[in-house]
Amino acid sequence: MMAVAAGCTTSPASSGMPPAGAAPRSLSFLALGDSYTIGEGVDADGRWPVQLAARLRADGIALADPRIIATTGWTTDELSAAMDQAGPLGRFDFVSLLIGVNNQYRGRSAGEYRDEFTALLARAIELAGGRNDRVLVLGIPDWGATRFGAASGRDLAQVSRELDDYNAVARELCEARDVAFVDVSRPSRARGDEDAMLVDDGLHPSAAMYRLWVELALPVARRLLGDGR
Repeated sequence: MMAVAAGCTTSPASSGMPPAGAAPRSLSFLALGDSYTIGEGVDADGRWPVQLAARLRADGIALADPRIIATTGWTTDELSAAMDQAGPLGRFDFVSLLIGVNNQYRGRSAGEYRDEFTALLARAIELAGGRNDRVLVLGIPDWGATRFGAASGRDLAQVSRELDDYNAVARELCEARDVAFVDVSRPSRARGDEDAMLVDDGLHPSAAMYRLWVELALPVARRLLGDGR
């Protein structure tokens, strides 16, 4: 949330039809976000979008590892600007979005978040070829439940309330567009201060915490991608 790390970009699989008799092509995946998507402090295979893709492949759904547009510290407007700078992104079979913690951390209003998240959600749907059933939004975890939060001097009850407000906005907007929303605040609050659930900075989730998020997201992603079309 605090430090700024370089984003990771992984090329999506090609989108042509396979030759007759060939294995089905991999579905392309774009993951948009901030430190929680780039996986600050974890190995690449520990990032939640990468874990999710691996679990889906194990279930027989040919989802490629994601192209990730995310950097630690990004707010909604900074993610939008980075997407602009990335140039034409094309179309993806599946798009995930998790953004907003840095808006809250910097004291920005839920109203501003609503406006900027609305635009990002519309872009995510467009990048999924206009298919709202191929977009997955994860809610914002509660950073106040971490060791960093405990030592931050912030009013942690207020942090929780504000994050709940942000997540309520995201859920409402997703429901209005019939987009899948997965709330990860419960595991972040229940286990967010455990050493095994944090990287060394005491703030960002470990691969083990991301695994809990994936357990929540997996049945939803299976439903969205089940037919592979």
